[in-house]
This record gives sequence, structure tokens and C-alpha cells, in this order.
Amino acid sequence: MDLTSPNYTIRRATPEDAAGIAAIYNGYVETTIISFETAPVSVEEMGRRIQDRLASYDWLVAERQGQLIGYAYYGQFRARAAYDHVVESTVYIAKDAVGQGVGRRLYADIIESAQAKGFREILGVIALPNDASEQLHARMGFVLVGRLPRVGYKFGRYIDVSFWQWSLPEAIDNDTPTTRSEETN
Repeated sequence: MDLTSPNYTIRRATPEDAAGIAAIYNGYVETTIISFETAPVSVEEMGRRIQDRLASYDWLVAERQGQLIGYAYYGQFRARAAYDHVVESTVYIAKDAVGQGVGRRLYADIIESAQAKGFREILGVIALPNDASEQLHARMGFVLVGRLPRVGYKFGRYIDVSFWQWSLPEAIDNDTPTTRSEETN
């Protein structure tokens, strides 16, 4: 697929996207182990989550002919100040848009956004098995850095989780702290 001229657009999410995002997400919540939530998320709750992320981080959506086909966001990894340079990322694609390059495009834009806001590390946390997500993370330059066995429990079974890390290229050999922008947009 030619990623330079896709048949969809990427834009910053708004709370008004909550219904479309919840529809995509709840399909995963209800039928897969990919999300560890066990109950569907209401449109109102999703709207709050979007608004909260947009205050300091970013949330993007992919849209085709007025319909959301995927989304990606990043946010706080941990609350301690020592983690301020690290974010955790998430990407979900509508089932009928999987395999069309939407995830790669969203991830590329999320990485660019995180860099622009001064973050130097991005973590992806993947419930296993999930070959498609692991392949996407590897293609985007993430490195597998760990696996936690049996930390999740859903649908009557324990689930392993893998951790993938993307580092700002100049951060790999540089221990100088980054200065994050205080801008929210």
C-alpha cells in the first residue's frame, strides 16, 4: 500500500469522536484478550478519556469517508517524576481496516507527535499472543525488551504481556535529560 496517498485521513481526535472510538475499542474488549478491560466502555467515559489525553499528550484518529477506521494515542506511563520522559502508546484498528497500513501510519504520526512534545521513550504493551501487533511494533522500530508471564486474566485464562520500547534515536547513546515542551497542542 502506498502510505503517501492513503484513502483515509489522520487528524487529532476530539471528544466528539468518542462514539466511533468506543465502537472500535469495544469490539476488542468484548471478543479478544488484546484489551484487559472486561466490560465495554461507554461513549461518555471514552469522551472523558480523550479529553484527558489531549490535555498533555495526543490522540489521533484515522477516518475514511466520515467513518473512523482506527485510532492511536499515548499517555503517561507511570506517575512518578522519573518517568516524565516516557509515554505508553496504544493503537486500535477497525476490523475491516486491518492490513491496510492504517496502523503504521497512525504509529508514525504518534511517534512524531511524542518527539515534538519532548518525549524520548515510547512503550508498547502487548497482550499475547498478538502477532500482528508485535510485527507492527518491530516494523516501527520498537525493540522487544521484556515479557511478563501470566499477569493478565481474561476469558478464563492467564495472559502474558510483552513490552516493546522505541527510543528517540539520539537518546540511545545520550544520558542527557530531554526538556519537554509544556505545550499541549
